Amino acid sequence: MPDKVFENLSINTIIGPGTFIQGDISSAGFTRIDGALKGDLVAQGRVVVGENARLHSNITGTAVTVGGVVLGDILANERVTVLSSAVVLGTIITCRIQIDEGCVVHGRVVTCSSKEEWERRCTEHKDAQSIRRG
Repeated sequence: MPDKVFENLSINTIIGPGTFIQGDISSAGFTRIDGALKGDLVAQGRVVVGENARLHSNITGTAVTVGGVVLGDILANERVTVLSSAVVLGTIITCRIQIDEGCVVHGRVVTCSSKEEWERRCTEHKDAQSIRRG
């Protein structure tokens, strides 16, 4: 059990300030972004979007904290935290959410009562998005 706790605290992927990445990213664990990303991010762990980060991305992770700008959808099966410095333009689907005063959220926010409902809502959302894109 102690190994599992330390595993969750380690950062697997860091995109530092001044770094720009274009393309999709798949991460095996905790991911922190302080630079810019244009492409989808799928993390098997937590995601932290730093205050100066700029993402044109759909983000999937267990828990997502946003301090910067995200143009895209956020899907987190545990929780989403939107800090006062954040701007989120897109749909948020999660089981728990915290939205700080002063941030900007423009889009749908869906909170689910279970991980099963979260999975169903995410599937419905992705299906609707693919139909819109044609």
